[in-house]
Order: sequence, then structure tokens, then C-alpha cells
Amino acid sequence: MAKMTKYQLEHFERKVKRTLDPLIEDQELLVKQYTTNATNKASKDLAVKIGAQKIIDGLKFAEEDLKHKQSLAQSFFEKKATTKDMKADLQYKFGRKDDDDKITAEDCEDQIRTWAKSRAEREIEKRPEGKQLANLKQIRRSALDNIMESEAPTTLIETLNKHMTKFLGVSWHEQPKAITHN
Repeated sequence: MAKMTKYQLEHFERKVKRTLDPLIEDQELLVKQYTTNATNKASKDLAVKIGAQKIIDGLKFAEEDLKHKQSLAQSFFEKKATTKDMKADLQYKFGRKDDDDKITAEDCEDQIRTWAKSRAEREIEKRPEGKQLANLKQIRRSALDNIMESEAPTTLIETLNKHMTKFLGVSWHEQPKAITHN
């Protein structure tokens, strides 16, 4: 039996990926949709469960109140600066974003969402969509392993054909579709 060349191995790898990657990408999109929905629901539930919702609501109220008070202060000092000199000496920089070290309600919500997303991803793995994605990835891994472990193209083609037929219901030997003439 002839050993496979590097080019033959690369061809087999590309063909496996060409066959399986679109299926995996479609399944990942479906799973992502469920993950997003599950994350949204889990974040709300988790925030309430661990008591973070009260803190987040309090921060939101305080932030809105602060913005309102800052807006009042800005208006007040702009109105009181009636002369040209007063306007020139007005050194207040309202709306400056230099409070990066302060925790905001948005920071809290982002943290809850991060925690909820990992929970949601674990739950999605139990759903049929998540299981299907894991199966497709396993089929791809197994096919690529067969390629790297095989010694001869003819036995590899036979193995990959059985593999694809058994798990995907498609033949390794792609047949082009007939062109219809109008």
C-alpha cells in the first residue's frame, strides 16, 4: 500500500471541514439563539436570587439622581455666568467621564450576565440543540483523527464514507447535481 502524501492528507482534511463546518456553524447559530434567551432569563433570576437586584435598582436610582443633579448644576452655573469674564473663568467640566474606578449599575448587570451566561451554556448543553452541536463536533474530530491515523487513501476513503453515511446520512463521494435545461 502506498503511503499518503501531505497533499492528500490536506485534501481529506479540507473535504471533512467543507462537509461538517457548515453544519456545525448552523448548529452554533441555533445554540447561540437559545443561549442568548436563556442568559437573559437566567440573569434576571440570578440577580433576584442572590440579592443583587436591590443593589442594581438602588444604583440605577442614584445614577439617575446624580445625572439630574449634575444637569441642574450645569444649568445653574451657566446661567449665573452672565459676564464675559465669568464665562471665561467657568472651570467646571460637567459630564466628564473620569469615574472609571466607580462601580455602576451597568457594571453589576454585566457581572450578573457573565455568571448567568455560563449557567445558560451548561443548560443548553443538555438541550437537543446543544447535544446535536456536540455530536457534530465529535464527528468532525473523529473524521480528522481517521485521516491522520490512516496509511492508505483507499482504506481512508472507505472509512470516511462509512463514517459520513452512518452519522450524517451523506456519502463521502459527492455527486454534482444535474443541470436542468430550460
